[in-house]
Amino acid sequence: MSWYALTNPDEVISPSLLFYKDRIESNIRSMVNIAGSSGQRSAERLVPHVKTHKCPEVVEMQLSAGISKFKCATIAEAEMVASAGAPWVLIAYQLVGPNIDRLFALRTKFPETTFASLVDNEQTAASLNEASISKGVKSTAFLDVNNGMNRTGHATDESLLSLYRYVSSLEGLAFGGVHIYDGHIRNPEFSERKAAADEAYEKVLPLLDRIETECGYEPMIIVGGSPSFTVHTLRPDVYLSPGTNVLWDWGYGDRFDGQPFEHAALILTRVISKPAPGIVTIDLGHKAIAAENPIESRLRLLNLPEYTLLGQSEEHGVLQVGTDAWDAIRIGDAFYALPYHICPTVALHDFASVIEDGNVVGEWRITARSRRITI
Repeated sequence: MSWYALTNPDEVISPSLLFYKDRIESNIRSMVNIAGSSGQRSAERLVPHVKTHKCPEVVEMQLSAGISKFKCATIAEAEMVASAGAPWVLIAYQLVGPNIDRLFALRTKFPETTFASLVDNEQTAASLNEASISKGVKSTAFLDVNNGMNRTGHATDESLLSLYRYVSSLEGLAFGGVHIYDGHIRNPEFSERKAAADEAYEKVLPLLDRIETECGYEPMIIVGGSPSFTVHTLRPDVYLSPGTNVLWDWGYGDRFDGQPFEHAALILTRVISKPAPGIVTIDLGHKAIAAENPIESRLRLLNLPEYTLLGQSEEHGVLQVGTDAWDAIRIGDAFYALPYHICPTVALHDFASVIEDGNVVGEWRITARSRRITI
């Protein structure tokens, strides 16, 4: 039987998210092993991003593997991670407006967890500082550095040193370190990916050296994501923040060599109609699987070898198949869809059915798919 096939698929509604627990455990072990592959401190170096799974049970599995630091993008994700028992959380996002007050609410609710956030400009730093002083506390701030992605972060020029000095001068802020995300580097072949990541990282090195000289200690440097994970593990003094690796998907699995991760999440879908010869309709619309990519690269049906996804609407996926396949397919048949992009796919589901040895053994809530849990 194929690794993904359920012993009793009738126990699962469709469309439905499936988490394969043994594969998630394997991927976590691989993350730890890769982090320590150069004789480094393995799990202690990892700051995995939780935006892929958004699930406290996965955080608990990572904690059991020795991982103690986590990264997230939203207050809800931070609350989910803290509620699972994580001792240290970086909100890898600049907090503005009411989200600043939500940060302090998090700190009040979870006093045993250390929270930090990003700044890439003086205005954000000043706002966070003012709020911190009004609360009578210090807030840990990481400098967010733009080394080529051009999404967020401060440019790698001399004014980055000025921002460090400004943050360090503020009464309500504590300098936590430097955050460098290079998600724009996606070369498929490892040596090319490494060359690009090295070039981008080296732009920051002179400024990191000057910051270290001024602060008198080696700052915490959190660098990279899933594509560049295996590159940055070769740097002995940085922290690593893979995310997608815990579940993996078609997009990364087909693109990047040298990453030994297993697909650990699928969508179960069923045939609901055969409206015309050669046409099969499944209950997998773009409300159940990420739709930001072109129609031909949104999903891969593992147990249907030849088909074309003609179109998707909110609750329907329309396939074109050959005559023999069309004759063999029955209404209600189950297919297993591997998403091209698993992170936004998970966020479309309230629950994941947990699979072990082909059996449904439980259900995990995708807690942090919401923008707000309690805070």
